[in-house]
Amino acid sequence: MTRPSPPAGGGRSPAPAGGSRILPACHDRMSHLHIPERLSLTCHGDPAREAWLAALPGLVQSVAGRWRLRLGAPFDGEEGSCAWVAPAVREDGTDAVLKLAMPHLEAEHESRALAFWDGDAAVRVLEADEAELAMLLERCVPGTALRARPEAEQDAVVAGLLQRLWRRPPAGAFRPLAAMLAKWAAETRADAARWPDAGLVEAGLALFEMLSRPGEDDVLLATDLHAGNVLAAGREPWLVIDPKPFAGDRAYDATQHLIDCEARLRARPAQVIGAFADALAIDPERLRLWLFARYAAESRDDWTEASMALARQLGRTI
Repeated sequence: MTRPSPPAGGGRSPAPAGGSRILPACHDRMSHLHIPERLSLTCHGDPAREAWLAALPGLVQSVAGRWRLRLGAPFDGEEGSCAWVAPAVREDGTDAVLKLAMPHLEAEHESRALAFWDGDAAVRVLEADEAELAMLLERCVPGTALRARPEAEQDAVVAGLLQRLWRRPPAGAFRPLAAMLAKWAAETRADAARWPDAGLVEAGLALFEMLSRPGEDDVLLATDLHAGNVLAAGREPWLVIDPKPFAGDRAYDATQHLIDCEARLRARPAQVIGAFADALAIDPERLRLWLFARYAAESRDDWTEASMALARQLGRTI
């Protein structure tokens, strides 16, 4: 399942790694800025996103000039569907990464969250323009994604990072998880004519509302933490990139990693959910409910019977 545009790959940013050639800031080729194919596809057909994409060369030039950056060619990997991301060198010679996010709900407040975590388990933000969704980020070297490691190792690393990120934010500093889920629910209801099983979808939507109610134990969530958004680094073995911050229930934050390990989840749902919940010290039944809700009611391109199979499998244990 994908955010903001289903079904897979979501709002994930390209991994800030690799040896792209560095170009002078504000060079005369900015008008011919390379747009990664996946980013172009995400924007296609949406007038607001297409307008942002058309304005992107000027925005890159403006930000690179303001922050005195030399830029390399943008990362063009499978994760790069919702942001333009490129290696950069600062005026003092420091390596960094420039990220300009496509405007969408989940991208807001990313720089604010990274500043809140201040380098603990996540990349540091070096410069930020929240209005433009522009950030200059710490460069992860070597930058290899955790996705390349065995899933058992992924589980341990992701669990450890999530537990470090889960802190109570200042009151009102971040939007509640309910705000994101209300948007998702509206998208799903707009597709009601294509639902293959209305009862199953309605059950998921009801859980979206129930599980996302604010609670005393709410913490700042990354909401899209999976092994593609964890990179090998020098300052720490692994660092988180590309958070989509909302305040809410810890158990929600465990869902995306398990969704990315779907084959294992399908084969042994109770065991996989139980083991990951134990690693995170969260309630396995609450994690199961969140997974059921996402598989049953999250918006998608493919509203077929097959798309609901895992929701039914999880539902049998609820």
